[in-house]
Amino acid sequence: MTVLNTVGNKLSNVSEKIMPSPLIFALLLTFVSFILGITLASNTPIEMIGHWYDGFWNLLAFGMQMVLILVTGHALTRAPQVNNIIKKLAGIPNNNPQAAGLTAIIACLVGYFHWGFGLIVGALFAVEVAKQAHKRGIKLHYPLIAAAGYASQLVWHVGPSSSAALLSATPGHIYEDLIGIVPLAESVFSIYSILIAVMLCIFVIPIAFYFMAPKTEEGAKTIADLSPALLEQDEHGIENDVIKNPTVGDKLDNSKLIAIITAIMGAVAIVLYFYNRGFTLDLNIFNFIFIVLGFILHGTPERYAKAIGEAVKGAAGIILQFPFYAGIMGMIQYSGLAVIAANWFLGFATAANFPIIAWLTAGVMNIFVPSGGGEWAVIGGIMSEVSLALGVPIGKTIVAYGCGDMWTNMLQPFWAIALLGITQLRARDIIGYTLTIMLITGPFIALGLYFFPY
Repeated sequence: MTVLNTVGNKLSNVSEKIMPSPLIFALLLTFVSFILGITLASNTPIEMIGHWYDGFWNLLAFGMQMVLILVTGHALTRAPQVNNIIKKLAGIPNNNPQAAGLTAIIACLVGYFHWGFGLIVGALFAVEVAKQAHKRGIKLHYPLIAAAGYASQLVWHVGPSSSAALLSATPGHIYEDLIGIVPLAESVFSIYSILIAVMLCIFVIPIAFYFMAPKTEEGAKTIADLSPALLEQDEHGIENDVIKNPTVGDKLDNSKLIAIITAIMGAVAIVLYFYNRGFTLDLNIFNFIFIVLGFILHGTPERYAKAIGEAVKGAAGIILQFPFYAGIMGMIQYSGLAVIAANWFLGFATAANFPIIAWLTAGVMNIFVPSGGGEWAVIGGIMSEVSLALGVPIGKTIVAYGCGDMWTNMLQPFWAIALLGITQLRARDIIGYTLTIMLITGPFIALGLYFFPY
């Protein structure tokens, strides 16, 4: 038994006893923010309730963008072409270390390019690895494999789907008067960000999960023990129903021609977008590309609609909880708590240590506002002002902020909701292992932020 395995098991045992559901976690954070606003920011209880309601609906448009990223990414994984690749790769591992390491590297590599796609691929891959191992009589510790599938959320914000970077690259963003338009080449496509991504995706995270896994099958909590219903699920991707004597409506629903025309129109729109704007990405074009890819890979409107319908189930918790986190954001922002907290952290900043301070500030704030773009809307202005005053490039600050935002995702269960729905596990089943990987990666992220060239 390795040291990492021992630590992971101990933290897992603790989390199983004390970790509440993601919804309760959100409500408890609401109460904490309410109390802090009264005690630290000198707001009255009535004022804090007002701030809570004023913020409650502030993220509706952004929340819809996040849901679209999630469901379009999920729908792509259910296309037969992608589903077959997942199944083939999932048959490779023969033991717990191999399964944990491979699941982590698949989740990280996919999540680097698209956080929603990576989250769903990681979850489905974890399930498929566990199912295939069960068929071969191999006992895998399912909670650890699922935690490895969640590792994508520890790398996404240094990749091209980074919401802070995409927002800052979008004309008309809230800080344009302060920092202007920040191209992705200066943030997530800088050598600074790429080196951090390579370090985490290829080396630190997969190796850590490999050594965190038990070398024997003794005491393993398998998929048959925790999620037996998954062993009976359909083995294939989304497929068209076979309809006898189809009506005109049925033929239109399953028309490949309509899907092709839609895809062609979408492809032309994408080409025009990049022709007119250059290679700049924002949340809208990101989602648009994945919607078009969905029509291409699923082949018919009906099959794609089924895939989206299936994917929406995984977003149910996000749809319910996003307004509550927007309410927390409202309390933190309007009460002055954000300024107090950020100024306290940033008061220690120098030009040399600012990336680490920005990372820690974002990490703490992410627990209360677990939305990369939403959190950037709260503290991005303060960070940008300090960055400019210290002479630190804004792109570097965005990367450092992103590292903090994604780092504490391993403690904050909000974005795990979709994965938990797919794996049919509870947050308390995986948080012990995700917290372990958070503690392991912390020193590496800090060293990278301080020493890597920009």
